[in-house]
Amino acid sequence: MPTCSETEMAVRWQSGLHHPVSVYAKQVVRGRLHDQCCPYEIKACQRHLDDLKRQGTDAFPYVFDTTRADRIIRWFGQCVQVRGVEQREPIQLQPWQVFDLGCTYGWVHRDAGARRFKRTYNKRARGNFKSTEKSGQALYHMCGDAMYPPYHPELAVFELEPEVECAAVDRGQAMRVFGDAKKIAQASPNIAKRLIIPRANPVVHKTRGGYMRALSKDTKNKDSGAPSYFVVDEYHAHPTSDIYEIGFNSFGKRPQALLDVITTAGDDAQSKPCYTEELYAKRVLDGEIVDETYFAMIRELPVGEDPHKKALWAWANPCLRYPNKYSASLFEQIEAEYQAAYGSNDPHKIRMFLTRRMCQWQSGSVNRYLDEHCMALAKAAMVPREDFAALTDGLACWCGFDLGKRIDLSGVAAVFLLEDGRVAIKAHAFMPEGGAQRHEHSDQVPYIEWAKRGYCTLTPGDVTDNSYVDNWISAGERDHDWEVLEVDYDGHNATDLAIKMCEERNNEDFCVEISQTCAGQNLAVKTFRELLLQGQIVLEESPLLLWCLANAIEIQNNYGDIKLSKKHKDDTERIDPVAAAMNALARALVHRDSSGLIAAIDRGTFSM
Repeated sequence: MPTCSETEMAVRWQSGLHHPVSVYAKQVVRGRLHDQCCPYEIKACQRHLDDLKRQGTDAFPYVFDTTRADRIIRWFGQCVQVRGVEQREPIQLQPWQVFDLGCTYGWVHRDAGARRFKRTYNKRARGNFKSTEKSGQALYHMCGDAMYPPYHPELAVFELEPEVECAAVDRGQAMRVFGDAKKIAQASPNIAKRLIIPRANPVVHKTRGGYMRALSKDTKNKDSGAPSYFVVDEYHAHPTSDIYEIGFNSFGKRPQALLDVITTAGDDAQSKPCYTEELYAKRVLDGEIVDETYFAMIRELPVGEDPHKKALWAWANPCLRYPNKYSASLFEQIEAEYQAAYGSNDPHKIRMFLTRRMCQWQSGSVNRYLDEHCMALAKAAMVPREDFAALTDGLACWCGFDLGKRIDLSGVAAVFLLEDGRVAIKAHAFMPEGGAQRHEHSDQVPYIEWAKRGYCTLTPGDVTDNSYVDNWISAGERDHDWEVLEVDYDGHNATDLAIKMCEERNNEDFCVEISQTCAGQNLAVKTFRELLLQGQIVLEESPLLLWCLANAIEIQNNYGDIKLSKKHKDDTERIDPVAAAMNALARALVHRDSSGLIAAIDRGTFSM
């Protein structure tokens, strides 16, 4: 296999400094674009310039092959734009796109020429060519992707049987990239002649085989064989990392497969796998983590910067940096949303503006039950297990339970009314041992470790044994001398257990079903938050309970009554122990309020 002389290679490596990719990087780091870029874009460009200085060494066996960068850049020149003001015109990459794509595809191993970057994370605001760009890349991997030793394109080996997955959270979003790719292919003669493009999935290369398809959680066969390109679109909308993991776990079968994430910011930062991925990307750019095969580009208006400064809008919206018809139209759209959000002082509209247009992650949903301040108070209200026992042993209490699906989480709780007016709550959860590992993956929380530390119990088998709920309450009576006044429950899936517990106690009133309507839950849900703000709540220490509190959202009826719910129907953000606590608290508060009324009558201080 021919190789360049050291002198020839050195010249070519040095010439990378003058390539459009490097020119853009220098403009960002210390040139005219510096003030239009956020700190992390500056760091990404600086990383490229630093790598140019050390390329081709034993410690860093990668080189910037300008011919490989040029391949992807030229490819877009034969792709026809299918939407917007430049519809039916060849796609013209903007300088920031040249950098992203040229960097991703131009860095290769110094020997065989396999691409350096195996994974990417790219964040920017909506309206900045995300779908169009990824559609063009998908077509490139179907038709034009090749590997060869650095600077020897004559030895190019093309990908046989390419497998391109356009992945998203649902079929509609997955079809956005896939559908645009089909439209671009059909409108681009040089591409159309190479592909078989049916109305439905998949697209197939005429001579090399393979396929390009849309992939989502709705896809029946989600197994990915050996993807050459796996793009995850709008990762911020994914409640779990399931789709990402399909791509990640399928890699390693091709020498230069690429897992490509494109996204904007979103809500519920703490619960989203995308936010976790972004934290990793930022650590790479900050130099805290060395990952030479990971490309990161983050364009955002960082939290703390002033969204009212329109000059900073280009930080998250790189299209605004270059005057043209589209950038003028985009600026008008952003300005209209800005005026609508801040003019109305609507928190929802402001959050939407900050996420979509400024690319700022928000810490919770609009209807999150506890905001950041309340969550901090909840964490501060937690005391160690031994201290909680010392505070509540021998006291009367109300217990509650909420049974989830037999294969999921169930919750139980005990509520104590302390003499000083505070309310103490102990909560626990149960999950079948057979599903714990699977739920750790879907929910992104450490159930197995939590079980080892006593915050939940893994019941034997593949379904939850509900008798453990009864046993937990009995253990409280036996080991902590609780006087359980009654057990309050959500009737769903719980009738048999309630009947059993009443029969065991020979007390038909021992278990009380609690209405799960807004009217039935309103007193407990509102009072808990009020007590939390007043510093009148004591919680037994539990990271599981804290996680469930963070997951809870509130639903309001037409009368202003509220109840708790979970955000996602797929049960990845669970609240069962919290729901159990609210069932018990509802009845405890009724007792407290009625006792206060009776005392007032006895004192003669009650009046109508």
